[in-house]
Amino acid sequence: MDWIDLYNNDLKKDYFKKLLEDVKEEYKNYTCFPPYENIFRAYKLTPLEDVKVVILGQDPYHEKGQANGLAFSVDCKKLPPSLKNIYKEMEKDLGLTVNQDGDLSYLAKQGVMLLNTTLTVREGEANSHKDLGWSHFTNNSIALLNALSTPKVFILWGNDAKTKKSLITNPNHLIIESAHPSPLSAYHGFFGSKPFSKANEFLKANGRKPIDWVKEENNLFNLK
Repeated sequence: MDWIDLYNNDLKKDYFKKLLEDVKEEYKNYTCFPPYENIFRAYKLTPLEDVKVVILGQDPYHEKGQANGLAFSVDCKKLPPSLKNIYKEMEKDLGLTVNQDGDLSYLAKQGVMLLNTTLTVREGEANSHKDLGWSHFTNNSIALLNALSTPKVFILWGNDAKTKKSLITNPNHLIIESAHPSPLSAYHGFFGSKPFSKANEFLKANGRKPIDWVKEENNLFNLK
């Protein structure tokens, strides 16, 4: 089974048909993000069988030139505050200098699924597509990942992501939760949470190849 099977299964359901129609109308009548062709990019870059780590975001960045279909990832040089804090924690956790260019697709290609719980948004209007029905589809995605026996790490940052904890019931998996990396909450439990080293320790302990969190190859304590 792969993501296309989940997509095709939900396509038989009324909620998903309406969701896709509503999304088309939104993109036709408003400026929306990410680019239409990148709405399902997280699924395309990280096949179901390759998922090792799931990082849950809320909805895409809503300013022009930012959202690229991967949670917390951007296509511009100016980094959003949350991503800056993610890099800060990554550097402190791993004791390494991180190439902070904003594009996290290198992680997605290693098995880190960067999944927003809402996949689209109107320009300048955070959470504007929250009630379109995306949560049904992304909840089904999380439930499918949970059902698979291969050990995975679910990283839940902030209260919105933590609401998905009830979907993760398989004892084979590890849940890492903390405050959100937003400047409003990063100093209340995100900084110092060490999610990146904890995820790799779990993956290694379960016979899975750890993640090279930094972009440069052969840079992560000889974990390859």
